[in-house]
Amino acid sequence: QVQLVESGGGLVQPGGSLLLTCAASGSIISSYAMNWYRQTPGKQRESVAGSPSGGNTNYADSVKGRFTMSRDNAKNTVYLQMNSLKPEDTAVYYCNAVRLRPGARYDYWGQGTQVTVSS
Repeated sequence: QVQLVESGGGLVQPGGSLLLTCAASGSIISSYAMNWYRQTPGKQRESVAGSPSGGNTNYADSVKGRFTMSRDNAKNTVYLQMNSLKPEDTAVYYCNAVRLRPGARYDYWGQGTQVTVSS
C-alpha cells in the first residue's frame, strides 16, 4: 500500500508557474501508474496527466504544452510543473497511484493541494 502527500499548491497570477510535488511512501512507485487529477466544486474529478509504470506520459488537451509531469523513482516522488497558468486551472489537484493485479485495480489518493490562479 502506498501513501501519497501532495504539496506546492498556492495562489498564483495568470501566466505564472507552480511546481506540485507528490511524495510517496510505503511502497515504491516504479511499479505503479502515477497520475495527476484535479477537481473543482460541483464537477467530476478530471485527469490532468498520467505516467504509466513503463510508458509515455499523456496529458489532457487543456494542459498540453503548459504542464509537464515527471517522476523520480529513486526519490519515490512525482512532480507536476505547471506553466502559463490560467484561471481555469484553479482546482484541487490530486496525486493518484494505480496498481494493477490480475482481476483487480487498486487506487490510492493523496489529500489534494489547492491551486488558485487569480489576479
